[in-house]
Amino acid sequence: MGYYKRHVFFCTNLREDGRQCCQDAGATEARAYAKERIKALGLAGQGGVRVNVSGCLDRCEEGPVAVVYPEGVWYTYVDKEDIDEIVDQHLTHGREVKRLKI
Repeated sequence: MGYYKRHVFFCTNLREDGRQCCQDAGATEARAYAKERIKALGLAGQGGVRVNVSGCLDRCEEGPVAVVYPEGVWYTYVDKEDIDEIVDQHLTHGREVKRLKI
């Protein structure tokens, strides 16, 4: 196993040309919420989960988006309840959240 069991990358890109982007959908706040929740659950750190900022993941039209590695599972989300479901199901128990997959 590597240093972390899983990495979660949240696209926080801001497109300046007016096209849809994850930042316009609250991606920075969603990432911060996920990071705090993961810490509160004791999942952060070596052997656990790392939450990272990502530049454009080029799926903004489906977004906002986050991707979980090493599985390579792409998610979209709308609110904190969606983030909670990803954390509770995928990051805690290893079960993909099918309804949020893209």
